[in-house]
Amino acid sequence: MNYDVVVIGAGPAGLSAALNLVRARRRTLVLDSNRPRNAATLHSHGFLSRDGMPPHELRRLGRDEVAGYPDGEVGFALVQEVTQLGAWEDGFAVSARGIRGGIDRSVVASAVLIATGLAETLPPIANLRPYYGTHLHSCIECDGYENSDAPLALIGETDDIAERALLLGQWSSDLIVFTNGAEVVSAAEEAQLATRNILVERRAIVEITGERATMTGVLLSDGRFVPRTGGFVRPRWEPAMEYGTALGLDTDDNGLILVDDAGRTSIDGIYAAGDMTPPGPQQLIVAAGRGATVAAAINRDLIGQELRQYAGGFGAAGAGALK
Repeated sequence: MNYDVVVIGAGPAGLSAALNLVRARRRTLVLDSNRPRNAATLHSHGFLSRDGMPPHELRRLGRDEVAGYPDGEVGFALVQEVTQLGAWEDGFAVSARGIRGGIDRSVVASAVLIATGLAETLPPIANLRPYYGTHLHSCIECDGYENSDAPLALIGETDDIAERALLLGQWSSDLIVFTNGAEVVSAAEEAQLATRNILVERRAIVEITGERATMTGVLLSDGRFVPRTGGFVRPRWEPAMEYGTALGLDTDDNGLILVDDAGRTSIDGIYAAGDMTPPGPQQLIVAAGRGATVAAAINRDLIGQELRQYAGGFGAAGAGALK
């Protein structure tokens, strides 16, 4: 079955794009595994008119809005995974494996929007996962306000941890950076953090401690216990798009897909939006906005493609009116 656009991923970027595409009367198929990276998060923040809403509820509302358009113009498919994305004649072939014994999908589309987001790996620290999404978070802009003035931990083993600490210091004056034994904070950065009364703890972490599902602190390798009531962790992120590696899309040093201002990748007809494009993880409202921007570009590009296909009827000037 042929579509104008296949959207891979039904997060805020993918759903926003799908909504705008179907409103442009583009025949659109949305493929999603329903395994969002923020599944552990209880509330999402900073989304105008939806502040504090559970992320899964935000996604449900988005799916319902898109699905409210005629069946002939939009389709949804819950899939275990997209298995292949490749060129096919004048468009692209997309294959996906059905979930729980469901049917597999193989479709052809004129354009594809990649919006599957990122896969994340947390630092290997005992008892970190049970507090992730409740007491420990990854998005400072999303959850910083709710942790205002609390004794916080910032846990990370990446080179940007000092920069993130300066940002988090806006919300709490009692902040300790835990590098878990990784040498990722330079002496100069530590001195800069000290001017904001932010401490750096370089010893390895044994575990995150708590009582009755409430985080109480951080236990270090030398037996020292540091009381903390919550904080933030810096995961390692990588694009969740094994299905598209054969395309050879241009990426940055972090593996994020390089796009222009309209979301076009290095391959004509393939677009990307959301966390898997630089600068990486963003607030939900930012991802939704990018989805709408990319949808507008896709629609314009498809008009240009249609004009070129029928150039004989429109003339050379008309064929080049839109990219």
